[in-house]
Amino acid sequence: MEPTPTLYTQRLILRPLELADAEAIQQQFPRWEVVRYLNVLVPWPYPCDGALTYLRNNALPAIARGEEWHWSIRLKSAPGQLIGNISLMNEQDNNRGFWLGPQWQSQGLMTEASEAVTRYWFETLDRDVLRVPKAAPNIGSRKLSERTGMRLIHTEEGDFVGGRFPKEVWEITREEWLQQR
Repeated sequence: MEPTPTLYTQRLILRPLELADAEAIQQQFPRWEVVRYLNVLVPWPYPCDGALTYLRNNALPAIARGEEWHWSIRLKSAPGQLIGNISLMNEQDNNRGFWLGPQWQSQGLMTEASEAVTRYWFETLDRDVLRVPKAAPNIGSRKLSERTGMRLIHTEEGDFVGGRFPKEVWEITREEWLQQR
């Protein structure tokens, strides 16, 4: 398995996550507005070693096994500062996830990051379909899915850090994605 590459967009650098990112994640991640719509598996309140534990025990081993791909999100104008994370997962109905620090939200940055990793999913990993679950009240994530040509395929109940909400699963196929290009 080839190592996860660094990806670039107009404004962003998506650098493969590494253990050294733990401190920056720990500073940005444990905020209610970031975690409330994430899977209930995210501990809350977030422990002081949560980022280090997650990287060491979950993300980095999954990367090594070739099951997941994780990137830190950084502005080209400030490449030393981690502002979020975006991931691809080889799981049924759960192929992409992300978070972005509140001060960088609503600027189109996650749309750029999502487009880059979706391209990697379809072109490099040669996958046929991308499915993304989300809490229905997460309007920002819903709008991103709509903007990027995804469609809602089903809704069920799901458990999130903020409680039990309807969980939507959005999808785009390789063919649909290629037609948009």
